Amino acid sequence: MEPPRVEPKDDVVEIPFPKGLKLAAILLAIALATFIVMLDASILATAVPYITNEYHALLDVGWYGSAYQLASAAFQPFTGKLYANLPLKWTYICFFLVFELGSLLCALSKSSKMFIVSRAVAGLGSSGLLNGGLTMISEFLPKSKAPGVIGGLMSVTQLGLACGPIVGGAFTQFVTWRWCFWLNLPVGGVVLILMLLTPMQDRTEKPKGSALRKNLREALDVLGLVLFAPALIMFFLALQYGGNQYPWKSATVIGLFCGFGGMFILCLLWEWRRGDRAMLPLPIIRQRIVWSSCLSSFFMTGAAVSGNYYLPIYFQAVMGNSPIRSGVYFLPNILPQVAFALVTGGLVQGTGYYLPSVLFGSALACIGYGLLSMLTPTHSIAKRIGFQILVGVGLGSCNSVPMMAVQNLMAPAQMSVAMANLVFCLNMGASLFLQLSTVIFSQSLLKALPKYAPGVDPKVIVQAGATHYRQVISKEALPGVIMAYSKSIINVYYFLAGLGVAGFAASCFMGWKPFKKDKPQTEESGIPLQTTKDAPKAL
Repeated sequence: MEPPRVEPKDDVVEIPFPKGLKLAAILLAIALATFIVMLDASILATAVPYITNEYHALLDVGWYGSAYQLASAAFQPFTGKLYANLPLKWTYICFFLVFELGSLLCALSKSSKMFIVSRAVAGLGSSGLLNGGLTMISEFLPKSKAPGVIGGLMSVTQLGLACGPIVGGAFTQFVTWRWCFWLNLPVGGVVLILMLLTPMQDRTEKPKGSALRKNLREALDVLGLVLFAPALIMFFLALQYGGNQYPWKSATVIGLFCGFGGMFILCLLWEWRRGDRAMLPLPIIRQRIVWSSCLSSFFMTGAAVSGNYYLPIYFQAVMGNSPIRSGVYFLPNILPQVAFALVTGGLVQGTGYYLPSVLFGSALACIGYGLLSMLTPTHSIAKRIGFQILVGVGLGSCNSVPMMAVQNLMAPAQMSVAMANLVFCLNMGASLFLQLSTVIFSQSLLKALPKYAPGVDPKVIVQAGATHYRQVISKEALPGVIMAYSKSIINVYYFLAGLGVAGFAASCFMGWKPFKKDKPQTEESGIPLQTTKDAPKAL
């Protein structure tokens, strides 16, 4: 018996989901773009010492990473409003072109300041790519199939993070660090060709003409950005300067913290006054699935990025390995993340429940970080690999779940804004906790060096950097300096274990709402119905 045919009404538009080669081209373009963005985020770590050597600007190191993260986080709320009001394809292409421009400028940089500005341009472009990719997945795939694709996309991000240290080390060691950025251009050309040649039709109706101009004027909170971005910059400057260039109680550091507090309060008051039209609209944020997913991503991504940064430092500074070898040693952490991101997507799609995966993953990552804090300069290889695998399995099991939950449980008209809030928290967690980890590490190192290597000047060790301090001290002092580095990195992993606990607690509030729902016959056949009269208005 054939299923009953659903006759379209006069006010209904039938828009089929992309299939076959068309869908494959869209997903491949999103995957490649996400890959090079994640590669760009991790490839810089092994190149930084050589960049500072060329520019003679050791004190600018903090800004090489922070400029990218700050620009990405500050503009993230804008991206959701843009995707809600503008065509997905062309908005995504514009963000990608800005990212490619930033990569080109980084490769051509002639000074440290130009390099920092170029990193900010690349960060601005990246602010709309992960959110845009997730929004397009929710637009062009049925909800029942999206979790598996999101899991695959997150595995691609982890693969980009895994390849970064190895590729960056190879380029820096054997060619030039500038190839870390030249690499983005040919891959980006493939992405642009795929996006330009693949026809895409948005299934959610977007405003046009005067309605579009009015929506953008109301939606784009320019004053909120003007208040928010300087507040972030002052906060990160205070963390960078405190205890390093200036004492924590100095007028400079205290003034930066006060400036951050004042600007942040003004920003909150302005956002409260704007209400639904704020950068981060409260009606969306206060939905439990949104704020709990945002907090989970905030803590767990912060732990993941900080751990990804300091474990290679451990391999190079404590174990004395080359950049390439440290990248290889890091694979037991990354490869399980890639594998379990895929497994988790399949499990969530098959069972319809996301809470078990996110609780299991955050708990396991917390345990793994706690065990990594037990490492010593004479640890066994088996323990180190085992602890890394625990962390990798945990992060792979939980990091993609908040995106799946928000993507499946939010209304289509709110999807891009909700995803922008989620990616904003993800970027803020990465930026904030990496900076706090750096503060913990640097302050611990300055205190540990007089204890374990009393005859060594701490300033000499700090200025020499993780890869060159062995060249500026005697062989007799080397074991003490290695122990000081080890103890300082252990303190960072205590902090990361605490972030894992906070991520687990936030995940508990995500609820037990299943993905699987009874679908209308038209959606099961791949043709959703969208009414032109009652289509949801863009935010």
